[in-house]
Amino acid sequence: MEKLVGRVAESRLLQESFAANEAQLVAIYGRRRVGKTFLVRSVFANKILFEFSGAHHAGLKTQLANFSRELSKASGSAIPLAQPASWSEAFQQLANWLQPLLLKEKRLVFFDEFPWLDTSRSGFLSAFDYFWNTWAVKQKNLLLIICGSAASWMIKNIVHNKGGLHNRISYSIRLLPFTLSETEAYLKSRAIILDRYQIIQLYMAMGGIPHYLKNIHKGESAAQAIDRICFSKDGALREEFDKLYYSLFDEARAHLSIIRALAKRPKGLNRNEIIAASRLSSGGTTTLILKELEESGFITAYTPFQKAAKDALFKLTDEYSLFFLKYIENSRPAAGTWMRLSATASWRSWSGFAFEAICLKHTQALKVALGIAGVQTSESVWRDVSEDDGVQIDLLIDRADYCINLCEIKFSDTAYTITKSYAEALQKKKELFKRISKTRKTVFITMITSFGLVDNAHSVNTVDITVDVKGLFE
Repeated sequence: MEKLVGRVAESRLLQESFAANEAQLVAIYGRRRVGKTFLVRSVFANKILFEFSGAHHAGLKTQLANFSRELSKASGSAIPLAQPASWSEAFQQLANWLQPLLLKEKRLVFFDEFPWLDTSRSGFLSAFDYFWNTWAVKQKNLLLIICGSAASWMIKNIVHNKGGLHNRISYSIRLLPFTLSETEAYLKSRAIILDRYQIIQLYMAMGGIPHYLKNIHKGESAAQAIDRICFSKDGALREEFDKLYYSLFDEARAHLSIIRALAKRPKGLNRNEIIAASRLSSGGTTTLILKELEESGFITAYTPFQKAAKDALFKLTDEYSLFFLKYIENSRPAAGTWMRLSATASWRSWSGFAFEAICLKHTQALKVALGIAGVQTSESVWRDVSEDDGVQIDLLIDRADYCINLCEIKFSDTAYTITKSYAEALQKKKELFKRISKTRKTVFITMITSFGLVDNAHSVNTVDITVDVKGLFE
């Protein structure tokens, strides 16, 4: 079996839950292909007593037939179990089989794609609620793990359940994509050795999704891998986009309208701008959709400096979605497509926004690189439209030690050159920020770049701190 990479904190929580001297109910959620099932199977390779997965868009009868088949297989019975007529009967069968086995040792029961089992009028959730509260919770040797890609369903119905499962979750784990550092480690575990500039290019196209990264071949450059995986006729990520959203959201059309609106505005949109751009209503439905997209890891809300949560800017932060909508969707499958596109001015411009989004996801690594890992901070963006062209700061790190890092983010294939005009623009931006925000903190102009800065008078006199690509892998 492939070696588990990263997931240190998550593995520790799972091991702690298994070691507990009482029944444990653990919920794991995260987007499709992020590695939830692999995590559970890796940590508990020989301890899974029963595993069952929901089927997407299958009806009650099919789900129950699948359950019966898997329970018969797990029990090793020569005679198949009678198919249950309801989930109540199914959970009773499971309890009857588990009861004597759990007297001997601690074991794991694993339900994968749990939300897909809760089909219309199936009574699944109430039956599970009854199963857990009347029987399972009393079994000190039982660890029950439930997984789901539909993050919003998992949070609403399990993590924040207001009924019988309220406060019953021992641990809830939101499994996120790999960081850049974890992506590098994962590729190395597969004997794929690339420099960090190449890894960032891969990350721009497919993010830190293990199942996507698994398609990269040893000996390929980033450009070769992207060309094959995204632009060849049978490329693994060529047809992934619709599958991704429709597997998570039953009514994905509205979700996709927001995703498409945000893809056109990399600097972000506020709620009212999203409503106008995606032609949605201003009611609670839009709020719910935004929350679902955020919980599933596709978008991120950033509260501007000195503003309230209601003023949040939403950005599309799923790398694959950004890349698909910009390049894959309207391309024809042909070898060499990405080799051509990646040499254009359009890509150089777009890659700057993509690199900015990556930096915003790696603020903890940036704090380590800046030497402020132990300092309490809050991260935000800032924009002002009072000037003719408007002014936006990519990232502000507001520090408890009475300082602020005003971060400018630039992606290039060589050391970045600060020109006289750009130096003047940076100083103007800093002065405007201090005047409008009225902050009395020390403001450091901080450059985050691929390969550092060209050492000249403008960089020396303007920039206080520089972080290159190595800082994102801390």
